[in-house]
Amino acid sequence: MSQRIDKWLWAARFFKTRALAAQAVNGGKVHVDGERVKPARTLQPGDRLRITRGHETREVIVRGFNEQRRPAAEAQGLYEETPESRARRESDAEQRRLLRAAMPRTEHRPDKRQRRHIRRFLGK
Repeated sequence: MSQRIDKWLWAARFFKTRALAAQAVNGGKVHVDGERVKPARTLQPGDRLRITRGHETREVIVRGFNEQRRPAAEAQGLYEETPESRARRESDAEQRRLLRAAMPRTEHRPDKRQRRHIRRFLGK
């Protein structure tokens, strides 16, 4: 059995609509076995996909197909994420969390007087 890549990405819940899935494939955000593909490319069980969404990159192996978009628990059965991909995603998320924690935060937004001082300091 085989299925179009855009339809599979939609059924596996990587994208909310098939149009978004096709747009990501056309934009080079999805690769099959290391190659850039078109939305009409058919997938076979065992194909290895690299899917990039924002800061997150996943490498998954196709395990099954579904013609309809099913609940998330069933959709996760359509693929298997590689252990390297899972470890890389978790470490990247941890780094982003630590970076966010290191950023200075204020208790509130600057008031009008403070904004004037900031603009004067920045030379605007």
